[in-house]
Amino acid sequence: MSPHGARYKSATSISLAEGWSLERLTPPSRLFGANGLRTGPDGRVYVAQVAGSQISALDVDTGELETVSAQGADIVAPDDVAFDARGDLYATEYYDGRVSVRDPGGRTRVLRDDVPGANGITFHQGRLFIDECRIGGRLLELDLNGGAPRVLLENLPMPNAMEAGPDGKLYYPLLGTNDIWRIDPDGGEPERVAGDLGVPDAVKFDAAGHIISTQVGTGEVLRIDPRNGERTVLATIAPGLDNLTFVGDRLFVSGFTGQITEILGGGQTRAVLPGGLTWPLDLTVGGDGTLYVSDGTYFYALAPGGRLRTLGMLFSPGWPGYIRGVTAAGEGEFIVTTSNGQIARWRPASGEHDVLAGETAPFDQLYGVAVAPGGAVVAAEFGAGRVVSVRNGEVTTLAAGLDRPMGVAFSADGTCLVSESGAGRVVSVTGSGVDTVVDGLRTPQGILVRGGRLLIVDAGAKALVDVGLGGGERTTIARDLPVGPPLGVEPKPLKGLPPFSGPQGLFAGIAAGPDGTLYVSADADGSVIALRRER
Repeated sequence: MSPHGARYKSATSISLAEGWSLERLTPPSRLFGANGLRTGPDGRVYVAQVAGSQISALDVDTGELETVSAQGADIVAPDDVAFDARGDLYATEYYDGRVSVRDPGGRTRVLRDDVPGANGITFHQGRLFIDECRIGGRLLELDLNGGAPRVLLENLPMPNAMEAGPDGKLYYPLLGTNDIWRIDPDGGEPERVAGDLGVPDAVKFDAAGHIISTQVGTGEVLRIDPRNGERTVLATIAPGLDNLTFVGDRLFVSGFTGQITEILGGGQTRAVLPGGLTWPLDLTVGGDGTLYVSDGTYFYALAPGGRLRTLGMLFSPGWPGYIRGVTAAGEGEFIVTTSNGQIARWRPASGEHDVLAGETAPFDQLYGVAVAPGGAVVAAEFGAGRVVSVRNGEVTTLAAGLDRPMGVAFSADGTCLVSESGAGRVVSVTGSGVDTVVDGLRTPQGILVRGGRLLIVDAGAKALVDVGLGGGERTTIARDLPVGPPLGVEPKPLKGLPPFSGPQGLFAGIAAGPDGTLYVSADADGSVIALRRER
């Protein structure tokens, strides 16, 4: 059964083949990250979750969560929310460039669908304002009856979550210039209020009329006097803060990891909801047995018996982009595929990466990646239906015409194996063509070769399958795994928006430790699972 309050619900528990044991190395996540926050008319905090296409309502005293708009419903990739006087919820849909309205009865309609990067949203005296978090973004007043919007400002460098101040002006942070500005909603010239911050991504106001702003780059929560720019650090949490809201005079902030934190004063904080993994996606193991977890906008190390340690995130120096596929390539070095369509060699400790391919002509939705015995980098290009090899900057197509390839691995004799998630099979790729190795699968994703056996995460069947490469006998090691979308749910595509992310999608990865432990990305509930054969 699902842990209490977890985001993923299942009527069945994970079942294992005889002789196997299971350990969760990270707990299930309760949210798909936490982005926009807004206190609703009922006093609960409404949490927008871009990655999970979900809006949840949180009781900050009990920690109880209710899903208000679920994954697979009409609202896609909500980034921020606001309420009108009637209690209707307005959500910006970042990747789809929309603003939707959900009434208290649960009916949803699209107000506008032509606002790319729709992000910050607020009401002021019954008027609705939004901005677009993109290069060249706009600040707009929207007609509540669906008429043409009024453009207040344009060509802004990535504006984010905004709010009207006590003076009636709109205050908006700019990620691209690291400062906060204001403008009269009825027109006039914008004014710079504060600069040289920690990359501000949201502003709200306390009862005394001070700006309270989260800093995504430094993880600080700042109080800023809008009259003179004087600032105070209320708390420092961690990079990746996203938004904030007040419940009465109590202050709560959100973070990319799904953490909701109450700021208590005197630098003290209280964790209302713990952070967790958003997916996770691909996995790899280093030579010392350390497990590495790609989680889109974060990348973690998990040493045996240890806790997750952040090696990099969206705002880290040298970040290669939203990481989907990964393989260890030497001490402190990784080959990664990104959702922006690039293959890169990344050294997180030094904050450097080198693009191996895809810089000028990005690939179409890269997933799994592996290094061939001869040193070439091989990756699955899901969108183009092919497998590519990269050596010395030259890209070669190894196989084309595949049906949504995802996982890549090499057998002991150097044969390239690829999971075809759309065709329900794993194939071998050789100079003479493509041959079926395993078929009859639902949606194979991550694959791994170990000791002459092929291990397959079949996300559609929610199973881990073990197949002998020589004899072909098949065993299911685990069933009812929390991988892939919930049963009966068809997630809407997450289109992404550069420079933050290209198209996003689920990918349940697999890796093995030197002791034979199998690690699986339980992307549905946000945990990492270890499977061990009992001795």
